[in-house]
Amino acid sequence: MRKALIAWSSGKDSAWALHEVRRSGELEVVGAITTVTENFARVSMHGVSEELLLAQLGAARLPPRIVRIPFPCPNEVYEARMAAEMEKAKSEGIAHVIFGDLFLEDIRSYREAQLAKIGMSAVFPLWQRPTAALAREMIAAGLQARLVCVDGSKLSPSFAGRSFDQSLLSDLPPGVDPCGENGEFHTFVSAGPMFEQEIAVRVGKIVERDGFAYADLMPLVPAKAGTQDT
Repeated sequence: MRKALIAWSSGKDSAWALHEVRRSGELEVVGAITTVTENFARVSMHGVSEELLLAQLGAARLPPRIVRIPFPCPNEVYEARMAAEMEKAKSEGIAHVIFGDLFLEDIRSYREAQLAKIGMSAVFPLWQRPTAALAREMIAAGLQARLVCVDGSKLSPSFAGRSFDQSLLSDLPPGVDPCGENGEFHTFVSAGPMFEQEIAVRVGKIVERDGFAYADLMPLVPAKAGTQDT
């Protein structure tokens, strides 16, 4: 079977893309590539801690391939570090990278062009799926996620930390994509059919910075027997 990596953001679209590819049986997903901002040890843009990222990839049975980038990160630095990781993957017999993109043509063209330079190809299993129906499908299948990053120019910061569920979909203002494909929000998936077990999390502080609201998710540690929360 042809080998592939999945571009893993920690969010619902990459998780669902993994689910769809595994169901099709056309590719063997042998790892997940994620950019982590080295200054903070957090998933770039999403703000999810590396600890939770690794827990998530363990539950998804995906060996991590972490690309560390600085903050701020000039585009040429990002492209150079990603290209180095892709060259390494190609030398291991990996020819494809899976993305969870839905309909942004410029993003798709950019990904295809960057991989073509290395002799690899991009795969888009969710491409042009109607996002309202896709969001409902994810929720109905048991996918659980929380909004970890909200663009305050497109959506109220009060949505940060909320569960990605039917109630949230009903509360989204007109013009906001149900899957956040225009960058309105980003998510962290904690359970779903692509995982062997749930990653228990709780919402910590909500931090607003540079126009974005971030919900700091933290591992939920079970209380010890005989103790009570105070």
